Formats: sequence, C-alpha cells, structure tokens
Amino acid sequence: MTMTLKEYLNQFDRFAASTGARVVEVDEGFAKAVMTVEERHLNGANVCQGGAIFTLADLAFAAAVNSHGLATVGTTNNVTYMRSARLGDLLTAVAKEENHHKLPFCEVKVFNQDEALVCVMTGMAYRRSTPLMPSDF
Repeated sequence: MTMTLKEYLNQFDRFAASTGARVVEVDEGFAKAVMTVEERHLNGANVCQGGAIFTLADLAFAAAVNSHGLATVGTTNNVTYMRSARLGDLLTAVAKEENHHKLPFCEVKVFNQDEALVCVMTGMAYRRSTPLMPSDF
C-alpha cells in the first residue's frame, strides 16, 4: 500500500486530527491545511483559542518540512496573532519552506475565509536522515 504524505499526516498526526485540522495540499516545501472553528475551539472570550490556531499552523508546517521524505521535527516556533477567529470561520494555513537544508526554516500564514490574515507563524526544524514514513506505506 502506498500512502501519500497528506494521507499519512491526516491519519497519524492524531492530535491535529482530533482538532478537526487536516492537510489538503502538499508539494515540495509547501503545504496547506484547513480547519473550521467549532464550539470546542472557543476560549472564555468566545473566540478561537490560540492553541487551536497554532495546531493548524503547526500541521501545515509539519507537512511542508516533511515534504522531502525525511523525518523532520520542529525545534522553534514563533506565532503572532493578527486578529481573532470566530465560530464558523474556515481557517487555511499556508506553509512555505524557505530553507531546505538540515535546519529548515518555514513561514506559515493562517487566513480566514475572507482571506484576512489571522496569524503568522515562523518555525525552524531539524531534518533527520531517516524516512518519515515506514517503507511499508
């Protein structure tokens, strides 16, 4: 059975899947992930909790930096929230890897359905020399 990176992450990134976030597109050094803001994502101020938005951005980040086939894990992230996300918003995280070496750098922008910028996340990762997916996938 051959599984794509998108299928692999959507199935085996169990935490992201539990939030409703899913990868919808992956190319070399690039990824998109989406999530609709639900009741479970709301905080005490009745807006989407920052951790939920970060999880979406982190999933897109993971897909982009792992798109080369080697296991790559995040080491540092910085997130800046520009505006709130609200119940029913469709959020899209767009990740672009800027450095493709052993320590890849990636920028992720999260937009709502109106294409308004919700947050920007930057991250660095460490690329291992082992494949991300077992060979039986």
